[in-house]
Amino acid sequence: MRDFSATLEYLYGLEKFGMVFGLENISRILDIMGNPHKALKAVHIAGTNGKGSVAGMIAGMLREEGYSAGAYTSPHLVSFTERITVNGEEIGEAEVVELTEHLREKIQKKDKDRFFTFFDFTTAIAFEYFRRKKVDIAVIETGLGGRLDSTNVIEPLVSVITNVSFDHTAYLGNTIEAIAREKAGIIKKGVPVVTGAADVPLDIIYKAAKGIGSPVYSLWRNFSYEKTGEQAMSYWGPSRALEGIRVNLKGDHQLANSAVALCAVDVLSTAGFPVRDGAIFDSLSRIRCQGRLEEVRQRPTVLIDGAHNPSGIHVLTEFIKACYGDRKKILIFGVMKDKEYDRMLQEIVPAMDTTILTKPVTERALAPSLMKTYAKGAIVAEDTRSALRTAKTLSGEDGLILVTGSFYTIGEAKAIIHDIF
Repeated sequence: MRDFSATLEYLYGLEKFGMVFGLENISRILDIMGNPHKALKAVHIAGTNGKGSVAGMIAGMLREEGYSAGAYTSPHLVSFTERITVNGEEIGEAEVVELTEHLREKIQKKDKDRFFTFFDFTTAIAFEYFRRKKVDIAVIETGLGGRLDSTNVIEPLVSVITNVSFDHTAYLGNTIEAIAREKAGIIKKGVPVVTGAADVPLDIIYKAAKGIGSPVYSLWRNFSYEKTGEQAMSYWGPSRALEGIRVNLKGDHQLANSAVALCAVDVLSTAGFPVRDGAIFDSLSRIRCQGRLEEVRQRPTVLIDGAHNPSGIHVLTEFIKACYGDRKKILIFGVMKDKEYDRMLQEIVPAMDTTILTKPVTERALAPSLMKTYAKGAIVAEDTRSALRTAKTLSGEDGLILVTGSFYTIGEAKAIIHDIF
């Protein structure tokens, strides 16, 4: 049997097949495995931004109520094991090794000529792991898009579409309408849909849901929230109203994410998974999400955030302006080639004192030199480690170092932060 590092080498090696959209390969793999996904009760989450936060909130509230809750999210920051959790505990390295070998052997015996992508394979691992762990419910996040995403083989109790904006246009389409249709592809016949989307994307979601008899719960129409203080809110939903909710995540956008998660839990409460108000209060007051305005160091403050598209960067920039306006601010920015990095940099660079452009270790990353046009006077660092060292020299103890642009970049920063400071 392989060790964990060899297993990861094999799994990451599947990335050579790229992003192959469609459900044929994942359906075949799952059929060979005895269709573990069909044994799962699930929540399915798509959206441009906020998927990971909403998934963490829903899983946390269910766990607080006493249910055994699995969660499948992506990408990870430091370790592959972050992607698959049960009751907040990551899958063990030995279990990843064993499941990978188990799946490989099964596939080789039944369909040895079929190729599959990294995400096909890891999705199958997650479903099989959840079946073995006999979870009561699994919270499943799409990897990219929705309609043709590997996770879209499940029949959930509730579908969630957090929001819709421009991202992955090379794969999902270059209009907001096309992207919304891909996200709406997770809607299943008769299954309730909870969404924070607005305007044209919301109209498309309503149309898709109406065509197959799925009720829609949309923000500001069927549920709402009000900010009542810093990281505090009230909520009004289909089956409950709550006041004095504290959300242990920074940023007003997390209040909107909390409302979406709360409505999903409201719907679940009428679908066989009741959750008490007390479990909601307790869970949201303690919720933690890696890489979402996460403070990983003090003096200087080092903040990492996985914003990787223009809408995410806009929200992040407004937060920085509101909360760190009087601090010396150093930006470390590394991004993937397929992102709208010009718009992202034009948004955030003016809010910072110094910008350092860098490149995480992946073939998908954009060379820093190609970004300089949109970040006048920026410093170029060859890698994340040298970027952090430069930022440390410039910031002083009272400054802010913000690392963003990609989950790859912030994952590297988090893994080495204590080596630098």
